[in-house]
Parts: sequence; C-alpha cells; structure tokens
Amino acid sequence: MKDTVTLKALAKINLGLDVLGRRENGYHDVRMVMQTIYLYDDVTIEKTEDPGIVLQTNLHFLPVDENNIAYKAAKMLMDEFQIREGVRIVLNKHIPVAAGLAGGSSNAAAVLVGMNNLFHLGLSQKDLMERGVSLGADVPYCVMRGTVLAEGIGEILTPLPPLPKCSVLIAKPGISVSTKMVYEKLDSKEIEDHPDIDALIGGLEAQDLGKIAASMGNVLEKVTIEAYPVIEEIKNVMKEAGAMNAMMSGSGPTVFGLFEDKKTAKEAWRKLKDMNLAKQIYIANVHNTRRI
Repeated sequence: MKDTVTLKALAKINLGLDVLGRRENGYHDVRMVMQTIYLYDDVTIEKTEDPGIVLQTNLHFLPVDENNIAYKAAKMLMDEFQIREGVRIVLNKHIPVAAGLAGGSSNAAAVLVGMNNLFHLGLSQKDLMERGVSLGADVPYCVMRGTVLAEGIGEILTPLPPLPKCSVLIAKPGISVSTKMVYEKLDSKEIEDHPDIDALIGGLEAQDLGKIAASMGNVLEKVTIEAYPVIEEIKNVMKEAGAMNAMMSGSGPTVFGLFEDKKTAKEAWRKLKDMNLAKQIYIANVHNTRRI
C-alpha cells in the first residue's frame, strides 16, 4: 500500500481578467481566461501513525497551521472522511508567494488530489472541485488545470482550446499587493475599459497566438499600477525586448510576457536582471495537460 504521494502544484496566469460586478457578500463576479504554466511547487503527502496534520515548508515566513490553505484542505477531507491516521505535508515552494499566480490555491488543490489518492476516498474531479471552492475561488481551477474560462466568482469553469506553445516570462517585483486593496479601489469607481474576453476566446479557437496576445487584458491592472508603477516598467521592458504582449497576472504584482521563442524570452530575462526591476524572474512553458 502506498504511504506517500508527491505532486506538482502548478502556477497559473490570467490571459484575461474582467470584473462584472460585486456581490452583496463581497465576492466579485468575474470573467477570466486562466492558463496553467510549468512553474511549480512540489507537494509531498505522507501517512503518519500519529494523528493530526504536520505541515513543513522551505519558506520560513509561511504559516504551518490552519492559516495555511494546504493545511485547511487536508483538515477538510480528514474531518469529512473521519481519517484516523495523520499526515505530514511537505511544501517545497518555487512559485512566488502572494503574486497573482495562485501558488496557495494550487497547493490546496494538490493536497485534495493527493489525499484522495492516498486514502482511496473515491472522489471524482467534480467532487474535489466542489469541495475546493469553499477553500478559495481559484482552487477548483487548480484541480482542473489547462486553458479555462472561469465565471461566477471563479468557480464556473469551461475548458477552452489550449494556448499554443510559447515561452512565458514571469517577473515578480519585490513588493506585495493586497488583493483586498485592489478590489476595494476597483469598486470605488466605474470601470471604463473592459478587456475583450470574447476576442481572446476567438484567438484560442483559431489557435492564433498573435490574436491571443493582442486580446489580453486585466481590469485590475490600472488600479495596481497606480499604486506600483514598477509593474508598468516591467511590462514595457518585456515588450521592448520582443514580447508579443505583457500583462499583470491576477491582482499582481507579477507581470508575464508571451514570447514566440525561448531565445527572445532569455534576452528579456537578462534585461530585467540587469535593470534590477524584479526580485524573482522565471521562464516557463505553457502546460496544457488537464487532470482527468
């Protein structure tokens, strides 16, 4: 019997992010195109004889109790299925934290999938996604992965044709952005420019990388850039260095650029390094394998 599972928790970028309105409960109705990229955390789950959950991570500043979403994911399934044994969860993190790349949500999704396998709970992907939404709006998507249209608060998911192969340059400046602050500022005034999500979907259907890049848009960008102009600087450097387009992911502060080839992406990577605009810079491939 298997006592350990190791999974890759993959990061996501938003190719398009539109906000349609705010609900009374404070959640926002969104329309987003999400894409998994091959930048990941390693998540290992091991059965232990001692009951309870032990969480370990390579980043000293992350909580290792119920304030960590991966811990919450394990506890939810252990409570529901009355699992008597304990688990040790080890998060080896590479995805930048609080960066708009869904690192935490992806860790939680990996724990749900891993616990389901390890303890033979027999839950379908749909079952895991339904449980995931109570942990966070991005968790169901992180269970599914691939190129997906997310609606509602992010939990209504429709698979889309895959993003054509390209190199994705990821750059996170040395700042942390509060998602709450970004949405509060967004709510304080009328949204004038909505990204064209339908054009983006049209580009994916046509498998036209140029059209996809031209249709990218993030309604949260303007608000975050007002507070942190470095985001605009990074975008401009990427575009000048040959990106088809560059944009902020999620509520920021991470910027990503789409490049037709790795060589150009590497040159842009070098430029950003030389200018010292970002603290963490990665080149990643598009990941289009959905979980079955």
